Amino acid sequence: GIARRVRISDHEPGSARIGGITAPKGLLPYRGRPFACAHNSLDKHTSRLNVISMTNGNSPPKNFHQTVPEGDDRERLVCRDCGFIAYENPRIIAGAVVEHDGKILLCRRAIFPQKGKWTIPAGFLEVGESPDEGAVRETFEEATAHIEVRDLLAVYSVRHISQVHMMYRARLKLPEFAPGIESLEVKLFDWDDIPWDELAFPSVHWVLNHYREAEGKSGFAPFTNPEAASSP
Repeated sequence: GIARRVRISDHEPGSARIGGITAPKGLLPYRGRPFACAHNSLDKHTSRLNVISMTNGNSPPKNFHQTVPEGDDRERLVCRDCGFIAYENPRIIAGAVVEHDGKILLCRRAIFPQKGKWTIPAGFLEVGESPDEGAVRETFEEATAHIEVRDLLAVYSVRHISQVHMMYRARLKLPEFAPGIESLEVKLFDWDDIPWDELAFPSVHWVLNHYREAEGKSGFAPFTNPEAASSP
């Protein structure tokens, strides 16, 4: 879930359309997969890049270097052999504040970071998934609960880890839930009983308080990062 994704460049001169996707010059169909570069399969490129975080000061993998591609305005990680461009783009996090009978559903994390702390159901959006679908899936994965999404509550920018959080208001369809593989415990909390000092991330504080502020309202613009708030 934390690997960085790689996007094919569609700016390379001589590119071709294959299966509705633009293949840069030097990339060809490969064994039923979308592309292979002239020297390595795309799978090999992505597997090597997924464990590299340039923002953490690591060195580029072999045959890749930081340079400004033609037609671009900033440095990218580019393959020296074929010109393949590995874009590092923000990741989308989808989650939900889930309510039932006036209580809020929280999950106690079974994984790092912040193992043992409480959070709302949330996680990385999958390919081909809408944000609200992601919130539904994450809630089932973490709390084995089925929810009905109401509306978009908040959109937060977490710049230091290049994430955008899209948080929804939702209701439990049935009062049935249990810990998923990523949760130690799942529980409905009255507002006054929420373990504020044991919440996993500042963004959980943000979204719960924004949920409270939006109670009884509809048709509002989604909330954003609180002013002067630290990043989660």
